[in-house]
Amino acid sequence: MMKRILFALIGAISLSACAQAPQGAAAAAKTDPAKPAAEASKGAAPKVEAGSADARAVDAIRTLNPNVTIDKVGPAPMPGFREALAQGQVVYVSDDGRYLFLPGSGGALFDTQIKKNLSEDSLAGMRKDLVKTIPASERIVFAPANPKHTVTVFTDVECGYCRKLHSEIAEYNRQGIAIEYLAFPRMGIGSDDYKKMVSVWCAADRRKALTDAKSDHGSVASKDCKNSVTQQYNVGQRAGLTGTPMILTADGVQLGGYVPPTQLREALDKLAAESKKPAGAAKPTAAVAAPVGGL
Repeated sequence: MMKRILFALIGAISLSACAQAPQGAAAAAKTDPAKPAAEASKGAAPKVEAGSADARAVDAIRTLNPNVTIDKVGPAPMPGFREALAQGQVVYVSDDGRYLFLPGSGGALFDTQIKKNLSEDSLAGMRKDLVKTIPASERIVFAPANPKHTVTVFTDVECGYCRKLHSEIAEYNRQGIAIEYLAFPRMGIGSDDYKKMVSVWCAADRRKALTDAKSDHGSVASKDCKNSVTQQYNVGQRAGLTGTPMILTADGVQLGGYVPPTQLREALDKLAAESKKPAGAAKPTAAVAAPVGGL
């Protein structure tokens, strides 16, 4: 849930937010000419006094996503912040409206002026280092001949969105994206899910075994051997994984859960372009592609 509200709130920064407004919002703007289009697309929010800290908190959240519903805003338990309830989650905003903090698992601090996740640089570097501890030989790779981008995907054989992602693996490859799978049996070490993933990693043909395990029948021959599934699971936990799939760039930037092939390519291209900007230019936030689903 934490990551879902995170992506809901920062949808305005994400690539998907560059698309057209939801049909309902567009219709409202067309059928009510007296209501500005910007207002028609806004989610609900409590009445606040203009120029107040509460108003700045609402504006800060609206800066990240104008469509989020804000149920309440008021004093926070710590000085210098306002507390808001948005999409069923608690959000803290500095009284000047610049900084927005999402507490809980994987909490993040945003600078709403430059639309940047200030926590992401450290997290991305940590994830990159953690993933490096898994030998290349222990990854199940599906790659085109000359990939433009390579991503790491923590996956589970039982997860519906993991299966959906894998069913489109050929299209990801056509988009120039190489996918390196790591195991994250979401039911935990020793579970039936874990044993299936061990069987995949112990198979003579891991790629075929993974594809078979993710099929509608979920069939894979039971095997056991010396394997790194537990290590991969532990790395996923340390990397902050709370749902599967989890997509990471080569630099450790998290792109969300399931992201359609075309949208993922666009997100990766955008990140690559941003990385070439002169020093001092604002870097993109991690949420360049809003996930469709996860655990």
